[in-house]
Amino acid sequence: MTTDERTTGLRRFFERLTASDEEMDAQELQRDSAKCGAMPAGQCHRGQLVSVSGRLRTVAYTPRTNLPTLEADLYDGSDVVTLVFLGRRSIVGIEPGRQLTARGRVAIRDERKVIYNPYYELEAPR
Repeated sequence: MTTDERTTGLRRFFERLTASDEEMDAQELQRDSAKCGAMPAGQCHRGQLVSVSGRLRTVAYTPRTNLPTLEADLYDGSDVVTLVFLGRRSIVGIEPGRQLTARGRVAIRDERKVIYNPYYELEAPR
């Protein structure tokens, strides 16, 4: 083992030792997202057709007079993408804390990344 390898390993050890729970969770989410071949949300741009994977942070029903929507914030450790399901009040399995992979075209709404009516796959609860 070279000196550089030992230094790198020692550096990683101390980074894990001093990292907050949020940082550790974000790193784990990024690793899981990379394993399934999803694009990091932080690298998604408007107009791209993407596959993102992560954990739902919040799910909110927004009643509107013309079109109700269900909005869910998907966090993958790098950024948040809001999934918007038009015309839906609820979807079984779409709840905070669930892991899922979503596919769709990225749009920008109020300076936030949004995917309207994405295709999605729920992962088994852990």
